[in-house]
Amino acid sequence: MPENKTDATILYRGLPEIEQVTDALCAPAPYQPMTYEAPGDSPMPSLEALGEMMNRLRAVLFPGYFGDARLSAASLRYHLAANLDAVLRILSEQIRRGICFTCMDAQQMCPPLCGGEAREKALAFLVGLPQIRDLLASDVKAAFEGDPAAKTPGETIFCYPSISAMTNHRIAHSLYKLGVPLIARIISEMAHSHTGIDIHPGASIGERFFIDHGTGVVIGETCVIGKGCRLYQGVTLGALSFTRGEDGLLVKGQPRHPILEDNVTVYAGATILGRITIGEGATIGGNVWLTQSVPPNSRIIQRRSSENGPSK
Repeated sequence: MPENKTDATILYRGLPEIEQVTDALCAPAPYQPMTYEAPGDSPMPSLEALGEMMNRLRAVLFPGYFGDARLSAASLRYHLAANLDAVLRILSEQIRRGICFTCMDAQQMCPPLCGGEAREKALAFLVGLPQIRDLLASDVKAAFEGDPAAKTPGETIFCYPSISAMTNHRIAHSLYKLGVPLIARIISEMAHSHTGIDIHPGASIGERFFIDHGTGVVIGETCVIGKGCRLYQGVTLGALSFTRGEDGLLVKGQPRHPILEDNVTVYAGATILGRITIGEGATIGGNVWLTQSVPPNSRIIQRRSSENGPSK
């Protein structure tokens, strides 16, 4: 080979190894979903588009705080309508993609007229936005009144991870109930990666909910949380065990996470597992491990070391 090798010659020097790796990656994988072949007109849902949609929804739900808009009473209606029009367009397309993705993933035929179904679900979501706004207003009130460090309600809207996570959750939960689980899960995971708060979109959470600090909180799919509840960082509301079917796979959708009745407080690091009920007004202390129901107005704390006998 001549000394003046071209760049192409150098690049192709490793071609046999590249071919081997390519052949291995093209072989049928034991876990087939590693490869997704999208229909020509139905690419996967777009994280970028959903990110834009969430920014617009924040501008709708908290006008003036988000969206770089200088609002006045005269411009508010235009601001809201313009953003809602864009949300409808984006969400309709992303729901359509999500429907097609789910069908392809399950190796099923995509239903006819799924574009019309997607638009209907997107419109139903928009109709529910006033209720979402009211719930978020109650969350903001709970954050401001529950944290002495908060100087104004606006500070909690703009800065607090609890409000950021609950904005995503209120939106994701609405979509989850409308039968759009994939898009709902993507939206919830956006908040998870941003705040460290992991709330499954299936979890039902009442008004005036506040997560103080927030990092490391986990709330499972079938959790039911009442009004006026408060969690601190590191709390887990999880499942104790998982039922398997005859095929050996986990049975989906069974209630397996805790129920918190109204006005329950759970302090940092507590772990509550299984389909148990924490009664109204109960207080669960920090780092408690709980797998049994407790009655209303209970106060559950760790035993002191002296109560457990001398340490070894």
